[in-house]
Amino acid sequence: MGAHPLQGRRIAVTRADQQLGSARSLFEQAGAEVLDLPALVIGPPDEWGPLDDALSELDDFHWLLFSSSNGVDAVEQRLQAQGSGLAERPSSLKIAAVGRKTAARLEELGAAADFVPPHFVADSLIEHFPVSGWGLRLLIPRVQSGGRTVLAEAFAEAGARVVEVAAYESRCPESLPAITAAALEAGSIDAITFSSGKTVLHTAQLLEQHFGARWRDLLAPVQLVSIGPQTSRSCEAVLGRVDQEADPHDLEGLVAACAAALRG
Repeated sequence: MGAHPLQGRRIAVTRADQQLGSARSLFEQAGAEVLDLPALVIGPPDEWGPLDDALSELDDFHWLLFSSSNGVDAVEQRLQAQGSGLAERPSSLKIAAVGRKTAARLEELGAAADFVPPHFVADSLIEHFPVSGWGLRLLIPRVQSGGRTVLAEAFAEAGARVVEVAAYESRCPESLPAITAAALEAGSIDAITFSSGKTVLHTAQLLEQHFGARWRDLLAPVQLVSIGPQTSRSCEAVLGRVDQEADPHDLEGLVAACAAALRG
């Protein structure tokens, strides 16, 4: 693979509207022309009460589990409003983080994770967790709707007491960017990358809203590339296929998977 494996390729990247930057720069370094397809708008949950209540009782928890940097940002924001922050958390409270980006965000805040699983998926966190779950109290801040409760279920089965609270919500944007819609119409997009199940769902909604019943036909020549197993399942269910899956399940892996899909 050369230095620019995506040279001359047009890649549409589905990320939250405020998270396109890091993905864009990695794809551009690989030679791609990046088209924005923001499929998520990250905002506050409908109410802050449950999160605020949980954060006021941090002394009662053994572990705080983050599966996204959005959760980290939301918790830090609410703690700041209470006059503290993750860096000033109780010494008895440990932090676990799924994913390189989540761990990096915690480090930036001076609250480095005590445990990061070797693979950037939730299953890996459960499998490699450093202590027995029995009797532990865990706090899991997550997306309000369609959040992944596999973590909560697995820890509950292991005998932990789990509190899951809505820390943020990811909603569908109003519409497709005109440039991206025109490129899809013209058949000039080589691949679309998906970074979560919700980005798959919202992309399908946006395409149907814009193109009507023929939206699936426009996807036929496009390689569909997923960041990991959960997202791949959503691609299969909503779009009928997935052409390549990133490994490792992060942005670097996504760039490599795109290159592999387009070579194949």
